[in-house]
Amino acid sequence: MNVIKKITTKHFLLVIILSLSFLASIVFVNNNYSLYDQPIAEVIETELQETTEIIDMYGNEDRIYTQEINAILKNGEDKGKLISLTNEYSLSKAYDHEYKVGQHVFVSMTTMEEENTALTGMIKDVKRDTYLVVVAWIFIFTLIIIGKKQGLFSILSLAINALLLSFALDIYINHSDISLVLICAFSIIVFTVISLLLVNGFNEKTFSAIVATLFATFISLLITYVIIQVTAENGLRYEGMQFITRPYQMVFMAGLFLGSLGAVMDVAITMSSSIFGLYEKNNNISVKVLKTSGMEIGKDIMGTMTNILFFVYISGSIPMLILYLKNHSPLGFTLSMNLSLELARALAGGIGIVLTIPIAIYTTIFFIQRKRAGA
Repeated sequence: MNVIKKITTKHFLLVIILSLSFLASIVFVNNNYSLYDQPIAEVIETELQETTEIIDMYGNEDRIYTQEINAILKNGEDKGKLISLTNEYSLSKAYDHEYKVGQHVFVSMTTMEEENTALTGMIKDVKRDTYLVVVAWIFIFTLIIIGKKQGLFSILSLAINALLLSFALDIYINHSDISLVLICAFSIIVFTVISLLLVNGFNEKTFSAIVATLFATFISLLITYVIIQVTAENGLRYEGMQFITRPYQMVFMAGLFLGSLGAVMDVAITMSSSIFGLYEKNNNISVKVLKTSGMEIGKDIMGTMTNILFFVYISGSIPMLILYLKNHSPLGFTLSMNLSLELARALAGGIGIVLTIPIAIYTTIFFIQRKRAGA
């Protein structure tokens, strides 16, 4: 009875803390206008003024809409004053927006009327922090409700990894003589150790997953690097990366490194947990049965994980594929320009997934035999 009461009290306190944190964050992002240097305005009235039809050189039709917007400034010296804004947006809304009443936007002021009561200006962007906070809290609540303690530690590991990645990128930006691949290699070791230890604790299952993840990730990167060097990078189109002032091949390899880590780590902990689960149910289970069972588990998750990688990488290129095809670009040129790097990332991750299965099996069995010997 005392244990149930203790658990209930802990859960109640956690719910109270999370609820108060949620409310405090929502209140904060809806009243943090003074923290921004740029003027922010709340849209209070919109009116569609005119519509212009345009036809491009390929015969594609589009429309340009002109909006007249009245808004109230929320910060700065002119806080509380009315501002008149003009906004143009297209039918596709790919690079522009249609603004609605209640939205908060960043504006740039241009002129002031003689009465000193109204301003005119242009909209630069939407203030999105409120939406981001709401989505982040939905993610946090979902993780905690489903994952409970592990979900809480998953959030913590995600926050730590995000900070570490930001720190690693700052090091590279401020010290261009240091290899980005080397920085990412060290970061991957830290990411893997922190993520798996926080979520799964200090045990043989976690140690096995860490070893398998690191081995599979580094081997898959080595294989990918050798293939790229042998083929002299033929077929890889770096045009989309040439705006950076650093060697884009190195940046691409660093992206391969980080991109394959998540999938490899997932497969490694799945394999390790499954095989250790079989051992815990039957301590006398043979190594042969563990290997066979591990390979069956690996075959089941191999296809789904490689498909996940494929869809994740390809999905980001869909808008550009549509744009190229809509403008009558040849299919081969369109695919080459937009999918070469994404397919390379997907293939590198797929190699890592496939390699992780046997590596995780033998690594886990090693730790199981070591546990048996120490028993």
